[in-house]
Amino acid sequence: MHEIGVLMEVVKSVERYAAENEVESIVTLVLQIGELSSMIPKYMKSLYPVAVEGTILDGSELNIEILPANGLCKSCNKVFKFLEYEGRCPICNGRNIEVLSGKEFFIKEIVCY
Repeated sequence: MHEIGVLMEVVKSVERYAAENEVESIVTLVLQIGELSSMIPKYMKSLYPVAVEGTILDGSELNIEILPANGLCKSCNKVFKFLEYEGRCPICNGRNIEVLSGKEFFIKEIVCY
């Protein structure tokens, strides 16, 4: 379960941001996680209170937005929902696919006082 390590790095990044910007309290942290990311949102949510304990994020809320996985068929140039069609183009049934999105992991927003 590597989510705890990733969360600890997120906490460090947010703490650096808070220190540089004289932030006193953080209310909400918003992460964006791609459908194909190795991060599992439910684990991130459950581990969050432990990862933020004793930090400026202690008591804050974690919101997670899931970014869709999109693929591009290199045979017919159709963009499609990669997981919905199980990595196969819905137009030509091809598998010569480029993944366009879905592997992302971003800190989208830090809501603070």
